[in-house]
Amino acid sequence: MEEYLILMRLDLLTKEAQPSPEQMQVYMKQYQDWVGGIAAQNKFRGGTGLSKEGKVVKSGGIVIDGPFVEIKESLAGFIVISAENLETALEIAKKCPILNGEGNSVEVREISAAHDPS
Repeated sequence: MEEYLILMRLDLLTKEAQPSPEQMQVYMKQYQDWVGGIAAQNKFRGGTGLSKEGKVVKSGGIVIDGPFVEIKESLAGFIVISAENLETALEIAKKCPILNGEGNSVEVREISAAHDPS
């Protein structure tokens, strides 16, 4: 089993794109059910939502406002799952309720070691 990162992107900036409190309750239930189904298969490894605020550090120690507030499709959160391969991870990602929103997307990336542990 490999680990995969599922990045969830949606419009966090446009006022008209924001759900009502009632819609948000429905969306959160759908999301919790989706994650619960992954956990029931013992494939959920963790994850969290992200705030809208942040900073970006560029080479040379330059700090700018971020994260990428000029684009509508913002990174809203992520989960880490276990899957046999990329195709299986994609099948799990395709069921993400975030995808019910127009213009929303998820990205699936295999987690690989950045450093040699030896």
